[in-house]
Amino acid sequence: MSTVFFASYLIGLRDGLEAALVVTILLTVLARSQRRDGLAPLWSGVAAAVVTAAALGALLTYVATSLLDGVRLELFEAVTSLVAVVMVTWMIFWMRRSARTIKAELTGKLTEALGMGRTAIAALAFVAVIREGVEMVLLVFSAAQAAAQSVAPLLGMLAGVVSAVLLGCLMYKAVAKVNLGRLFTWTAVLLVLVAAGIAKYAVHGFQVAGALPGAGTVAYDLSGTVEPTSWYGTLLTATVNLTPSATVLEAATWLLYAAGVLLVFFRPATVAAKPKAVTETKAAA
Repeated sequence: MSTVFFASYLIGLRDGLEAALVVTILLTVLARSQRRDGLAPLWSGVAAAVVTAAALGALLTYVATSLLDGVRLELFEAVTSLVAVVMVTWMIFWMRRSARTIKAELTGKLTEALGMGRTAIAALAFVAVIREGVEMVLLVFSAAQAAAQSVAPLLGMLAGVVSAVLLGCLMYKAVAKVNLGRLFTWTAVLLVLVAAGIAKYAVHGFQVAGALPGAGTVAYDLSGTVEPTSWYGTLLTATVNLTPSATVLEAATWLLYAAGVLLVFFRPATVAAKPKAVTETKAAA
């Protein structure tokens, strides 16, 4: 239970930190603009995003528990896992691009929203927070299905969110000094490994349901040497879904996703060179 709790805690902490950072920036802008009238709609937008994310989690849990064990449940869990992988991949690269400019972008949007009224402020806060909330719910739900059926994932996620809120309070006075690029780089690496495990679980679900071939083609089987119930076996399964045994397609999916995304993520940004002809024309002029 402790390892499943830890995995969900890390997810809640990462996504909670992103949401807390966004709210902190918005609060800072309101404070510096001396627009305390914007606080109520801002918090109402945040509350609406939290309620919506919680409702999504409840809906996913209800559907999963209502389905009978078998093909339908395996397909449902596999599809939700794929959606979680797509969302977290998009968020990783979105934060990579926006980490250095997110403060300026949010400041500009909030300035516009202040001129449009209270509803616009609430909508901005809702959109800024709901992305993190939906991603967090999908990740924790998929990780819980891949690891174990218990309350540990929910408790871990809540503990991570609480920790993120406390860190957000500490960041409020120092938001201008936060190195967002460094903050999100290494947590993004962790999320890539978690997403790789969820992608592997999605393939497992499709194979069990008969939608993908190769269910009987085993890539490795270390169950005789690695005890599945040991602390390290449970930790690897709960965090990155590295199980003691896996099919060829499962192992290939994990490796290709993790290696491919990390390679693209750490690839240096290239600056487009000016065309030679244009350069020569400018020099002649």
